[in-house]
Amino acid sequence: MKNLVKILGVFMLLFLTVTTISSCSDDDDPANNDFFAGTYRGSISYNDGGSTSISTNNGSVFVTKIASGTKYNFAFSDGIPDLNGVEFEQKGDNTLVMIGSTATSYIRIDNNELKILFSKEGKTWTANCTR
Repeated sequence: MKNLVKILGVFMLLFLTVTTISSCSDDDDPANNDFFAGTYRGSISYNDGGSTSISTNNGSVFVTKIASGTKYNFAFSDGIPDLNGVEFEQKGDNTLVMIGSTATSYIRIDNNELKILFSKEGKTWTANCTR
């Protein structure tokens, strides 16, 4: 009876070990996770085409992935209005680029860097930040 309990214990330990090892994923792409979410710091600016112009070399942008899984929100410091619901696609390994990027609207995120040149309705946001 004692031998049966030992054998069952060894099989259970082996089963749990195999299950734990096989559940780890080495090919998990950070672009599919909240890898890009967080605070990026550096130079940021905003111009509304009129009287408001904000620029700082010590600003920050807080990036948040929203429920859709492909859209992100960008919360700027220093009173700069936020950019919300910007849709992205994966380009290469661990890089996100805004869908519909053009010469005047471009947002790119990789594991250490955030670059923004975004124009909409006469308003322009820029960011050159790292984390």
